[in-house]
Amino acid sequence: MNTYKLTLLAIFAALGIVGRSVLAFIPNVQPVTALIIICGILIGPGSALILALIITFLSNILLGMGIWTIWQVISWGLIGVISGIIGKYFPRIPLSVIGLIGILSGYFYGVIISLTTYQVAGKFWPYYIVGLPFDTYHAIGNVIFIMLLYPIITHLLKKYAKNRFPIQQQLMK
Repeated sequence: MNTYKLTLLAIFAALGIVGRSVLAFIPNVQPVTALIIICGILIGPGSALILALIITFLSNILLGMGIWTIWQVISWGLIGVISGIIGKYFPRIPLSVIGLIGILSGYFYGVIISLTTYQVAGKFWPYYIVGLPFDTYHAIGNVIFIMLLYPIITHLLKKYAKNRFPIQQQLMK
């Protein structure tokens, strides 16, 4: 972990916390999952896991802390680690595939969060089925945020790397 990665994580975290807070009035539509996926793919699974922890705890300080916080960390952490592993083994992923990862992550997040109710009330399926429309909002929001943010973030990271490390860029050619 170097200064560059810490700075990137701070920027990702700020975007996630502000985005989640500003969009709190729209159920399950927020940029957190998309940012964690993008971070995992571009920076790595460890960084995505750290980002999931930071965003969850800091945004829940603003929005409310509860038993669900643990499950949010678990779900976003797993999404980040899986995205990071995918990014590690497949360095050039088409945007449409990343969008598909966003859709699947929206529903995966819903399954994990539904375990909160199972933990408290012992009922999983009724809560999960009633929550499917909200998981769909989450999945659609993920795709929209990925389509908007991924090209911008990759462009900025490439531009930074090009200007910051010109000798390494020449060696890589």
